[in-house]
Amino acid sequence: MGWFEFALAYVVFFLSHSLPVRPPLRPWLQARLGPVGFTMVYSALSLAVLTWLIAAAGRAPHLALWDWAPWQVHVPLTVMAPVCLILALSIGQPNPFSFGGARNDLFDPAQPGIVRLSRHPLLAALALWAVAHVVPNGDLAHVILFGTFAAFAVLGGRLIDRRKRREMGPDWRIVWDQVAETSFFNAPVSWRALAIRLAIGIFLYVGLLWLHPWLFSVDPLG
Repeated sequence: MGWFEFALAYVVFFLSHSLPVRPPLRPWLQARLGPVGFTMVYSALSLAVLTWLIAAAGRAPHLALWDWAPWQVHVPLTVMAPVCLILALSIGQPNPFSFGGARNDLFDPAQPGIVRLSRHPLLAALALWAVAHVVPNGDLAHVILFGTFAAFAVLGGRLIDRRKRREMGPDWRIVWDQVAETSFFNAPVSWRALAIRLAIGIFLYVGLLWLHPWLFSVDPLG
């Protein structure tokens, strides 16, 4: 299959991420699956297609752009720790400035959490994941794969900012100014909730190390 499979996986990946969330398909799916069911199916589909895309990149013809060295393996091993923590601190949290926020009407600018560091923490995690994985994968297919994700994460944040400013109107600037005035380290915090999310981040990191050989046929510790 080679390059054809890689290109096909790319097309399916972007279609599977864009079509289900666009009207009228999203309301139709949510009416039949329910909001929770839609999220679960969409997440499972996204993970399955992403796994296929990465596997297809591995099966594409190997055209090396730089030589591999043992030290490169430590880059994703190190960077994925903060990536997992960012995900654990972001998912399911109110965030009116980006996509994926839950219960955004409950967002408190005085307790913005990780939003104080980034309006788009999920995109920041995606960019870090992509850049870190480019280093030990210096062939053309993987550079295209991870480079595209990194560019999407950077440009996606700007596009979302533009859309949210339009949707929120003057409230966007008012709320963000309140967030910017809040110190990340001095804001009130629930230490129990923070400890739970940090534990989830550690569990996610360990889980990815364990599942990586099975999902992607590459042992990051080997």
